[in-house]
Amino acid sequence: MSERRSNAPDGRRSGGTATRLTGAVRPRLGGAVSKLWTAPEDDPRIFGQPVGEKATYREYLGNYRLTIEMKCDGLDAEQLGRRSVPPSTLSLLGLVRHLAQMENHWFQRVLQGRTDAPRLDKREDDPDWDFGGAVLDPAVVKDAFATWKAEIAKADEWLDALEEADLGREVPVDGGSHATRDVLVHVIEEYARHAGHADLLRECIDGRTGV
Repeated sequence: MSERRSNAPDGRRSGGTATRLTGAVRPRLGGAVSKLWTAPEDDPRIFGQPVGEKATYREYLGNYRLTIEMKCDGLDAEQLGRRSVPPSTLSLLGLVRHLAQMENHWFQRVLQGRTDAPRLDKREDDPDWDFGGAVLDPAVVKDAFATWKAEIAKADEWLDALEEADLGREVPVDGGSHATRDVLVHVIEEYARHAGHADLLRECIDGRTGV
């Protein structure tokens, strides 16, 4: 087995570790008909042949994390905090803060049952503070990426120890229960939806497009 971990400063390339069989590379789905964000040889994302259900979830999750990071790469605080269309507070920086909050909620509070874990970027007077607090300040940017990276690292540590058989384990969610695999798919769904937002936000900033 081989591992590929991307490294870059200030929160860049924080998608975690993706694992694949050496030499087992499949053509990227949609890659032949979509404009690519970067040359295939420079793309930190993994498009291998994951073996098993858990490995498949991890590859998609890792790739979406990296996609968000790539869409933020090379931008300054003003650009990252630039909002979309009034009155929306949606911005790339807001997305990073929101995704850190989302990782914390699902991996720490739900999947691991750590209900005493502090809620990130939450205020009683503003339920959307993750976006509203994404102000044009380099310190806020640095903190947002550092927090996101820390939550990803904690989530990956838990995923490393997760057994395939535990994917069917039920966890309490909002008064009911869901299988662990359902929660993981929901997290991937969240990233996929926000990656689409990131596509549009980045294009509005500097015109750059690609998957």
